[in-house]
Amino acid sequence: MMDTRFDELLDFPTYQTFKVMGVADDALPGEVVSCLQRLAPGDYSPSVKPSSKGNYHSVSISVRVTSKEHMEEIYTELAKIELVRVVL
Repeated sequence: MMDTRFDELLDFPTYQTFKVMGVADDALPGEVVSCLQRLAPGDYSPSVKPSSKGNYHSVSISVRVTSKEHMEEIYTELAKIELVRVVL
């Protein structure tokens, strides 16, 4: 379990932009969206930017989170995706 202070810093529900850095693979945005659909169903249109060398992609996506626990669960589950390297 994460020990975050999201509940002290944010009023829920709120929209949080998650930035997911992963391998430059066409499947990455779809895997991120399908993970989010399980945890926070919504209409997502991720923005994808390649790294300068093109080895990695950054997927930014705004998600409606309802609690500190919900936010921590999203970070945890996104990080489990095989193509993902970092979730910010």
